[in-house]
Amino acid sequence: MNFSIEITMKTDLSELPKVKDVYITMLPGNDYRQVANKASELVKSGFNPVPHFPARSIKNKAELKDYVSRCKDGGVKQALIIGGSAQPIGDFHCSLQLLETKLFEGWKIGIAGHPDGSPDISDQDLEKAMIDKKPYADYIVTQWLLDYNPIAKFISKQTLPVHVGITGPLKISSLLKFANIVGAKNSINFLKSNVTKAVDLLKPKDPNEMIEKLKGSTENFHIYTFGGLKETNKWLTENNYA
Repeated sequence: MNFSIEITMKTDLSELPKVKDVYITMLPGNDYRQVANKASELVKSGFNPVPHFPARSIKNKAELKDYVSRCKDGGVKQALIIGGSAQPIGDFHCSLQLLETKLFEGWKIGIAGHPDGSPDISDQDLEKAMIDKKPYADYIVTQWLLDYNPIAKFISKQTLPVHVGITGPLKISSLLKFANIVGAKNSINFLKSNVTKAVDLLKPKDPNEMIEKLKGSTENFHIYTFGGLKETNKWLTENNYA
């Protein structure tokens, strides 16, 4: 199985587990030049960096071109193209617009998948966007989920490889908080229906069951740590994944 991991600009690279692909989030307010520098650091440390390119956080084509150029100069060969934050700060309002610039030619391109839907766009519009983006993409990275069923259904409909989003070990109370933030409605319902005692909220939940159920459908899993890098490292090591 193949595992990738997602980090923020604050992540200490010395704490990274032994996984090859490291995705770098570009959160609202982050400077794309710093993201490109982080990617370059990862290349020098022997990793394969995969910077995020959030359409609604990029001002215009000139800024996009500079971001791509800086990444290329640093040795980047792969990117995740996403819509990003709800409100655009410039000319781009969707990831398809970035892909249509053709600035990413020669790179391995990932696009976002939303088996659990999105609070910012209807299911019908999500489906259309996926169809429009597929000709530009090499694979799909999904939002993180805890319920096996919507992911399995989503994978069965795709023509591209799917990298399934999972969380590192986290308390169920923390998972509920993050599920509410991203609007993962099925995961929220799944968690609530499977919590039988208040003490369960304090027990760390790992993604082993999800991996076991899906390993016949995909070999690729993308880890969202939500700051729990130490716990994720321990879990990867104990399960001989890293």
